[in-house]
Amino acid sequence: MAQPKGVDWTVIILTCQYKDNVQVFQRELEVRQKREQIPAGTLLLAVEDPEMRVGSGGATLNALLVAAEHLSARAGFTVVTSDVLHSARILILHMGRDFPFDDCGRAFTCLPVENPQAPVEAVVCNLDCLLDTMSHRLGPGSPPGVWVCSTDMLLSVPPNPGISWDNFRGAKVIALPGNPAYARNHGVYLTDSQGFVLDIYYQGTEAEIQRCARPDGRVPLVSGIAFFSVETAEHLLATHVSPPLDACTYMGLDSGARPVQLSLFFDILLCMARNVNREDFLVGQPPEMGQGDMDIGSYLQGARAELWRELRDQPLTMAYVPDGSYSYMTSSASEFLHSLTFPGAPRAQVVHSQVEEPQLLGAKSSVVSCLLEGPVQLGPGSVLQHCHLQGPVHIGTGCLVSGLDTAQCKALHGLELHDLVLQGHHVRLHGAPSRVFTLVGRLDSWERQGTGTYLNMSWSEFFQKTGVRDWDLWDPDTPPAERCLLSARLFPVLHPLRALGPRDMLWMLDPQEDRGKALRAWRACWRLSWEQLQPCLDRAATLASRRDLFFRQALHKARRVLEARQDLSLCPLIRAAVREGCPGPLLATLDQVAAGAEDPGVAARALACVADVLGCMAEGQGGLRSGPAANPEWMQPFSHLECGDLAAGVQALAQERDKWLSRPALLVRAARHYEGAGQILIRQAVMSAQHFVSMEPVEPPAPGRWVVAECPARVDFSGGWSDTPPLAYELGGAVLGLAVRVDGRRPIGARARRIPEPELWLAVGPQQDKMTMKTVCRNLDDLQDYCQPHAPGGGWQDQVGGLVPGIKVGRSRAQLPLKVEVEEITVPEGFLRKLNDHLLLVYTGKTRLARNLLQDVLRSWYARLPAVVQNAHSLVRHTEECAKAFRQGSLPLLGQCLTTYWEQKKLMAPGCEPLAVRRMMDVLAPHVHGQSLAGAGGGGFLYLLTKEPQQKEALEAVLAKTEGLGNYSVHLVEVDTQGLSLQLLGSETST
Repeated sequence: MAQPKGVDWTVIILTCQYKDNVQVFQRELEVRQKREQIPAGTLLLAVEDPEMRVGSGGATLNALLVAAEHLSARAGFTVVTSDVLHSARILILHMGRDFPFDDCGRAFTCLPVENPQAPVEAVVCNLDCLLDTMSHRLGPGSPPGVWVCSTDMLLSVPPNPGISWDNFRGAKVIALPGNPAYARNHGVYLTDSQGFVLDIYYQGTEAEIQRCARPDGRVPLVSGIAFFSVETAEHLLATHVSPPLDACTYMGLDSGARPVQLSLFFDILLCMARNVNREDFLVGQPPEMGQGDMDIGSYLQGARAELWRELRDQPLTMAYVPDGSYSYMTSSASEFLHSLTFPGAPRAQVVHSQVEEPQLLGAKSSVVSCLLEGPVQLGPGSVLQHCHLQGPVHIGTGCLVSGLDTAQCKALHGLELHDLVLQGHHVRLHGAPSRVFTLVGRLDSWERQGTGTYLNMSWSEFFQKTGVRDWDLWDPDTPPAERCLLSARLFPVLHPLRALGPRDMLWMLDPQEDRGKALRAWRACWRLSWEQLQPCLDRAATLASRRDLFFRQALHKARRVLEARQDLSLCPLIRAAVREGCPGPLLATLDQVAAGAEDPGVAARALACVADVLGCMAEGQGGLRSGPAANPEWMQPFSHLECGDLAAGVQALAQERDKWLSRPALLVRAARHYEGAGQILIRQAVMSAQHFVSMEPVEPPAPGRWVVAECPARVDFSGGWSDTPPLAYELGGAVLGLAVRVDGRRPIGARARRIPEPELWLAVGPQQDKMTMKTVCRNLDDLQDYCQPHAPGGGWQDQVGGLVPGIKVGRSRAQLPLKVEVEEITVPEGFLRKLNDHLLLVYTGKTRLARNLLQDVLRSWYARLPAVVQNAHSLVRHTEECAKAFRQGSLPLLGQCLTTYWEQKKLMAPGCEPLAVRRMMDVLAPHVHGQSLAGAGGGGFLYLLTKEPQQKEALEAVLAKTEGLGNYSVHLVEVDTQGLSLQLLGSETST
């Protein structure tokens, strides 16, 4: 089922903690717009999230105010007006609190998934999945209004969740199924039979949870997603000027108002639930209010009273998605690892990573955006993210390792990690950039309650094992209840004499090894707790480092794909490199692959990829990609390639390329010349076929005597395009063709004779007495332009079709040197006569544009566009099916072959079917078993297999009644059984 059209968002707002992060995450939104994940016209805003002070509800109100303010300014208003909401589609994404397993929060946690349909290659974060869910699954069909979505959960929603928006007003919450046990620590909705929300329970009693149960025993979980109609959003926006709710917005906070914490679900939405009464609502407290906030209860009552006044009359309904799933991203390392691995997977999940020894990766493990060189062993259930490691490294079961580079991975040599979380962090300490490393146990709890553990052991056991004392970690006046992992000063951030590394934490795994030296070094460091470390995290540096590593592994991927001749498209990677401002390293890698290639096919594809990079850099400007490629400034690089000096040619191309990067028009012209360079290499590959051509001396004919050659035309019934270099030797070609006479004549011929003058006379025309073009060459310079790289001559099927008589399949293997082998197809007795009675040729009256079609197809093939690669394989397979139909002598089957073949041609070369031709084919369709344009299409001749015999006059009458067909003509066709013929004639004076 087709995916719904995405929502054309008016505004997307991402709320984030800490003012310093606003610009960082603003850029991340803009990057996703460049990746085409967000519509080009969408207003993108990253705003500081005051959630820690005003809760998720206050953050929603603040984001709504910011959106209205920007839309009001864009519309020319000088004050905020809710009128701008009437046609707006707003998406508010809340990043929420810090996350112990990713420095950029749950929103930017990378997942072990790929999107093969993505136009731009990139690591997939939770934010990307949620954007896709909101834009293509939940959002389509909704009216204008405001969507609010948390980013602290992993969601799975079917493509068409079946949400009804008929007669909708008020607000709507999205619920996903969960079991009652999970709901005990979560929120659930109680609804009536019409879907109206009656109540919302958080950590409800068993009886409350059972009241919410569906017929299948599952309960509707609060998923963190809600929608407000324009009317309801206006009511909510109106509260921003009413104390104490004004303190939820930046305006109130900037005015010195006392912050008030509001929950989106248990304050704003709860007051709209039908079973909630005013008295209970006013005295209630949202889960986000901590125990220390009891003194502001009366302040909160005032805020709730204002919400009740504005929103109580707004209906609240629930949309339940039974086929979806929801998982909150807790601070449990075990649960996090479980969410990033697939228990049933037989092998490791390797995503956007290059692994030299994949056999060392255990089942149910995952590797995301990594470069692993040498023996790197990863145990089952473990996860590697954003690491560049050089073996030998042994990471056992139950581990998360993130953010390590080659400089730090040496600390892992000789160790075997189990049930540990080792992370490298980018921080800024008093403005100076630095690296910090943290180590915790998979089973450690980040909660403040409970006895607590560290490195999967009790604190007392840890103290005894390592020699660390409690006064190393906490101040003496820290109450015992607050002595937890969050507040323990465990992590070195500065050593007085040297840079820090993982060893400054890993020593704790075997503290007896160095007789206390590591403990003394650890104590000499300035150390911070996890809580103290969070404000120091440099998220801009973290994201930049991840982006750098992604492109490092991507360059390895590009090299591997080209050198191993893999049918993977590099176009998404090329777009990523260009749109994120780093095409230079990719161009250098492509140059290296081309210069070092032993196979001209590999080199030609690498040069075609350079052309794609240049075309992408032009950003759709500068003219068409197809065009001339014979500028004198590029002739020196071309001459190196012509002489077979590939390395010198590639180097000279790169030097010339540097002069053509300043504006789109030059970039496009440079791209054309790179395609021209690739054509030189294609021609050299095709010339390898001369290994199978033998020549022997013969007595030349006497001067003045004509040597005449005649051959039939060819009609391709299946497999065309697969014979075209480089497909012919990279994919392997197979074409079924017929040698045919047109109107009883063999329409192709040539003749030559020796003349006394040392000149070469060339004449071309439709008939011997109608030579329309004549050329005289008097010296070798006149022959130097025989090769125009921008004008490639096509495949081998034309030669096979004319040389070999009858019905045959020509094949070439996926290898060099190129060799074409022909199999003549034997048909039932009398079938040729029957075929001749049913085969007709129609000149469409439209000139073919095969050269441009050819350039487009070659460009698509070198780019390994998935649809083109799949279709090319289908062309070859279909040729064998067509051969079976000929052996059976079945006209209906052959008609089906023609119909399928024409659809394949249109997939291969979009635009090959002009409107006039389509009109002609529609008119003829009731009278034929099948039909197709000959060759590349775009015009020229249409051949058809009629249902009835001898239909020339009948179809001429049909076409005569059709308007707008142009100068067409219908011709008889018969299979030629002779092939190429040569004759030696007497001398004549005509030329």
